[in-house]
Amino acid sequence: MPVSFGLNTLKPLIDGRKEVIFLCDENTAIHCLPLVSGFIPIAKTISIHVGEQNKTIETCNLIWAELLKQQATRNAILICIGGGVVTDLGGFCAATFKRGIDFVLVPTSLLGMVDAAIGGKTGINVGNIKNSVGLFANPIATIVDDIFLNTLPQREAIAGMAEMLKHGLIADVDHWHEMSTLALQKKLPTMEQIQASIHIKETIVAADPTEQGQRKLLNFGHTIGHAIEAASLQTNKPLLHGEAVAWGMVAETALSLKHTSLSKQEASEIVKVLTKVYVESKPDNFDEYTLLGYMQNDKKRSEDSTNFTLLQAIGNCVWDVEVAYK
Repeated sequence: MPVSFGLNTLKPLIDGRKEVIFLCDENTAIHCLPLVSGFIPIAKTISIHVGEQNKTIETCNLIWAELLKQQATRNAILICIGGGVVTDLGGFCAATFKRGIDFVLVPTSLLGMVDAAIGGKTGINVGNIKNSVGLFANPIATIVDDIFLNTLPQREAIAGMAEMLKHGLIADVDHWHEMSTLALQKKLPTMEQIQASIHIKETIVAADPTEQGQRKLLNFGHTIGHAIEAASLQTNKPLLHGEAVAWGMVAETALSLKHTSLSKQEASEIVKVLTKVYVESKPDNFDEYTLLGYMQNDKKRSEDSTNFTLLQAIGNCVWDVEVAYK
């Protein structure tokens, strides 16, 4: 799953390919596709609707039908240009179309650059359950270019910082301090900082590609975060994925304080940073039964408990901590 930096690395991947098809959403078609066209010619495109609510099998059917309409063969290559929805769903469609065609991921959101497009996970939602159908499938390349950060609304950029903060919390205390300072100032990360965050995730994934052990570290904040995100999608204040993960990390920091060795001082530091950075996206006070209802479908649950990834200290994390529902 090679990661390369700069849109100029895309052209060598498609030289000599006769069937190059671009997948984007309505926003990236307007703001990002023209940037890509400065490096390679764009002929065939497929565009989907924007938003997490469209990460469904119905959208997959539209993409597969369009690939058939464009007479794509097993020699086709799908270039997925967008945020996490486009890269997750596009990778899934490519990996299953005619039992698998090549694909390239070009993440255009910060969250996509440091998380969604890294690691070989593809998937779609069923109902309101995040990523409940999917598979592991690696692109022939993921291309990261910070030129796309200039196309993002500030809310999207700050949401993407949540995954960078998480990488620091689970694996690198210095990265946490650097990213928390940046996030509090509402500043965009540099390419060097993005590369550092990608390196943390790549190292974890390389040691455990199919999430049998160490890769579970990356789940910190996501068990409760996914439930918060799913519940928010049923309101008139839907959260972005990174925002929901941030509040999931707040909740799972509290669990860490109770179930592991995380100190009160570090827990207070984490909560103070996250609640200040994400105060404008504070979710509704969903009752515990609503969130538990969504968590019932989490892949880490058993009959009466869920295995969480929790912090022992900033930069030190442990997985498979069983927490009973009662």
